[in-house]
Amino acid sequence: MKSHQSIRLLAIAGIMVALPLFAKLAPPLELGGVQCRTPPPLHCGDANCPGATVIEQGTAVEPKTGRKFFLDYPCDLKRGEKVTFILSLHGGGSYGNWQRHYFPIMDYAKKYRLVIATPNAPPRVWAPVDDEYLQNIVNLVYEQVGKKNIKAFWLVGHSQGGMTSNRLVRTDFFKERVDGWLSLSGGRLGPTPPIPASFFTAAAGPARAGAPPASGPAGLAAANAALREPPSANFSFIFETGQHELGDQPIPGASPWAAKLGCGARVRRREVVDAKAGYVYDSTRQNPGSDAWGHLPRGGTAEVFEYPHCKDGRIVADVVRMGKGHTEGLEPNVTEQLVKLMLSAKK
Repeated sequence: MKSHQSIRLLAIAGIMVALPLFAKLAPPLELGGVQCRTPPPLHCGDANCPGATVIEQGTAVEPKTGRKFFLDYPCDLKRGEKVTFILSLHGGGSYGNWQRHYFPIMDYAKKYRLVIATPNAPPRVWAPVDDEYLQNIVNLVYEQVGKKNIKAFWLVGHSQGGMTSNRLVRTDFFKERVDGWLSLSGGRLGPTPPIPASFFTAAAGPARAGAPPASGPAGLAAANAALREPPSANFSFIFETGQHELGDQPIPGASPWAAKLGCGARVRRREVVDAKAGYVYDSTRQNPGSDAWGHLPRGGTAEVFEYPHCKDGRIVADVVRMGKGHTEGLEPNVTEQLVKLMLSAKK
């Protein structure tokens, strides 16, 4: 009897030893019918990203609407692995691939185990008619990765994409799922200095990257009117902006969102320094250009402020890129810092 028990125990031990080996030999998970590649498809070089590349719509297809989108993920992603899912929305007048390079978190997908969906609005401005398409993308990722394997779901939006994120977190579908919102110059849940007039002067015209849906302070105020009250849902919130977008004024220390989440007083974290420039900028507005709208990409520094000890382990933070405007692509170190802030949220 004892010999049979010993044989059984040895067999179980052998299976337990073999399981990690089988996991290593298992083929990587393929998402959205997109074969993962390194570097990612349609990835720009370090400089002079071609216009024909940044207007690309994506390599994945959302099957219910037939609309394209980008889906970036670690090429060695295994079934059952825990990941952070990010839906990244471009600004008005922009494109999905411009957004991928404006906030290039695809470069950190493997290191930080990220799944990043970057969709496109055909009119280049987001509207409620796009909600079904966005919901379908979220459902597709949840189904293929597995709901239990998504540690956190973040909305990211630049400019009008940020304003759209603000609207989405008020809808039933997203408020039940979203754990965090990163606003890239897309509005702060709290006070900010007035946007300088030079921002709207540079943004005027049909060809623009990341422009708000209506030009001029009155148009922007009208677009924000329905989003003025704080959302009812609880989620982490990070606001990133360029110093010149604030009219070179300091970002206010007051944060109603931090107060709602019971966070502590704001503290200043270590400054982020970038020697390397971002990938993209608005090439149509460089003659002569505007500080508030943005010039050519270049390195720089960023100030990081955090409201610590938020309830449920959530994160509330502000990041200001010094000497930058609205359309200069984010540099690598500040991009990584934003990823780290997102991942530091416990919920």
